[in-house]
Amino acid sequence: MLKTKNIVILGAGSIGTALGNSLAEREDLKVSLLSIEEDVVETISREHINQHYFPNIRLNPRLKATTNEHLLADSDIVLLAIPSATVVNYLLKLQPLLPPDAILVNLAKGFGSHNQIISECLKDHLPNPLCALKGPSFAREIINNIPTAFTLAALEESVIKQVAPIFPGTNLYIDQSTDLHGVELLSILKNIYAIIIGIVDANFNSPNLRFLVFTKAFNEMRKILLHFGGKEETMFNYCGIGDFGLTALNDLSRNRTLGLLIGKGFFTEDISGKVVLEGRIAMNVFLEKLIEDGVDPIKYKLMRELDQVFAGNYDISGFANKLLND
Repeated sequence: MLKTKNIVILGAGSIGTALGNSLAEREDLKVSLLSIEEDVVETISREHINQHYFPNIRLNPRLKATTNEHLLADSDIVLLAIPSATVVNYLLKLQPLLPPDAILVNLAKGFGSHNQIISECLKDHLPNPLCALKGPSFAREIINNIPTAFTLAALEESVIKQVAPIFPGTNLYIDQSTDLHGVELLSILKNIYAIIIGIVDANFNSPNLRFLVFTKAFNEMRKILLHFGGKEETMFNYCGIGDFGLTALNDLSRNRTLGLLIGKGFFTEDISGKVVLEGRIAMNVFLEKLIEDGVDPIKYKLMRELDQVFAGNYDISGFANKLLND
């Protein structure tokens, strides 16, 4: 008889809860949410409802929730569904409880400490096998059982083969990649270029212009991906064109919404301080890294123009025309 896999999801927010609920459909998996939010854990345990994030959705009763970090001692696979800014430090705190062979699967989209890719930060500090799971996925769609795609990436195919079997029989569909670095990069880049598409759409709402700029953005992402060591083929995985399309073109996307706010003239420093702006933060990191590598940012016209927007005193009505003038 096959051993039941213990799946622990760090974080009981929207994406952690949605993924956990999907995986709990599998009777051969033991799925638990580990959260520091005691009230969230209580309502999931008592009522099978995440009152904070999905108050109208009844969760699978097989999905458990706890604040007890010792749960990690028996984990086989640990999904990291907490913000990118906190994931590395939190895992370092939990390291004494982690089995060294438990596979860590990163869902966070952003840079970790010292502006490193999160998987690289984890590799520097932990012995565990590493994966990334990235793709076009809104949590509210997943929780409503809509088929949803992800790219499962790891440096070693043997690691992918250990994680991939947990998805069949759920509404989660995966493709696979050994370009772990590239998959992580694209999950950050797509936020930057989604802001750009949002600005353009706010001013024109033109399908012709939208997809003209979308294509330019896709090509600029490809150039940056290759510069930093990713593989071109990764652009065509779910984590590439799929995730970029969802983030850039759907109004549920926070970064597209930020672009729409900027394009309509509603963006202020007060708003920027209150909204989680992954794209803006990531843009600064990429520009700094390109300059460190001796690359003139002028070669990345769309990102450079967005940088000028954030610098202030910018006539946003001329944004699209500047993108078109090569």
